[in-house]
Amino acid sequence: MEEFITISRKEYEELKRENAELHSKIAELRLLVVQFETTVSLLKGGKNSRTSSTAPSHDIGRSNRVSLRVASGKKSGGQCGHPGHTLDMVDTPDEIIEHFPAVCQCCGNGLDNTAIVSFTRRQVVDIPPILPVYTEHRSHLKICPFCKTENRGIFPDSVTAPVQYGSRIEAMTGYLSVYQSLPYARITHLFKDFLGLNISEGTVDRLLDNLSRKATFAYETIKSRIESAVVVGSDETSCRVNGKKYWFHVWQTSNLTFIVAFASRGFEVIRKLFNGDFSHSYYVSDCWSSQLKVKAKMHQLCFAHLLRDLNNFVENLGSPWSAKMKALFKNALELKNKMTADDYLNPPPQVDKLKGELDELLKTDYSKFHTREQAFVKRMIKNRHSIFTFLKHPLVPPDNNASERAIRNVKVKMKVSGQFRNSDGKGADRYAKIRSVIDTTIKNGQDVYAALVCMANCKIIEVPE
Repeated sequence: MEEFITISRKEYEELKRENAELHSKIAELRLLVVQFETTVSLLKGGKNSRTSSTAPSHDIGRSNRVSLRVASGKKSGGQCGHPGHTLDMVDTPDEIIEHFPAVCQCCGNGLDNTAIVSFTRRQVVDIPPILPVYTEHRSHLKICPFCKTENRGIFPDSVTAPVQYGSRIEAMTGYLSVYQSLPYARITHLFKDFLGLNISEGTVDRLLDNLSRKATFAYETIKSRIESAVVVGSDETSCRVNGKKYWFHVWQTSNLTFIVAFASRGFEVIRKLFNGDFSHSYYVSDCWSSQLKVKAKMHQLCFAHLLRDLNNFVENLGSPWSAKMKALFKNALELKNKMTADDYLNPPPQVDKLKGELDELLKTDYSKFHTREQAFVKRMIKNRHSIFTFLKHPLVPPDNNASERAIRNVKVKMKVSGQFRNSDGKGADRYAKIRSVIDTTIKNGQDVYAALVCMANCKIIEVPE
């Protein structure tokens, strides 16, 4: 049975007053939370798990989840005319298993001596058990019958120990660790379960070290080719090396990727590697100060970053100025897609019109803007001549997405393996070197594993110009 508590009129009025105060306080706190979310969103510069390497748990508010992509109007999935892929039969199977009917399903008559009229086929694709192949090298001794000198057969330069692992296992180790991002422990389990080889984590580390040394020639060739490239993109991202913060830096072109690991994110890295000089190149990057210090023929700021900031200001501040700048940038991107080779030699009037509109927007009095938006305007004014570079050269992209894709594999490696444990950063250096060769191989349509086997055999890998 329910019990009812009787209170006085005075107590009722007191509770009513307290309830009203609590509702008012809750409303104030909700408003404060909204203000804090807006402030945090602005401080994050529009970054979230979709637009940068931040974790999904750090996403704040729905506004940061808006994609920069515009709907194409096409249905999702494969488009009409897209070539399909299916599992095809082979004409000469490795094994054929015949299936004959034993008796008639109607009358039960035996069919062993009955002629075959026709047959239908079904094929099963599988792999056989994989067993390691042991190759024995024998150095034979012969004694010269004339001078009695002992002569021994010479082992190949690559055969240096009584028992050792071959080039294919070395290449496979690099493939699994660097390309597939597997940690050492999983690699040892894979070798044991699939190949019956009890390879230790220490051996995995040694094989990677050997492969990395053999990659040096190709790695340095990639660096020298990038130094003379017409268009170069650059980016960097953080990682952990034995508990300490490190940075991976990337420089890339349409067919080359060069990655390095350093304890610093600063300009000294670019100065040490390239003397800070890309004066013959169009240099594409974000607005990081170290990147903007690089001496280049012309800089191109990443439009993806700029549009993300503008989206941030429009959605969180309702800024009319940012909305106009965003529309201007969209028009510039549309013009880029329409320009022909002749348009870069004789720029159409739309280019000058866009530049004029940009100049007008940058003349706006921004003193009353939000501090984050003020900083953005100042950055645009300072780098005014690095905004529309992509309208001057056909090979210059409007964004730095290619560099971000090149550096994203580092984050995948970190999420799977956690960190590089070598205290001297050697593991990160090896990863950067091998990954550079792998990514360059992929960009040029070559087989990754075949290239690693070639490298493990100390053969020269052809690096494109």
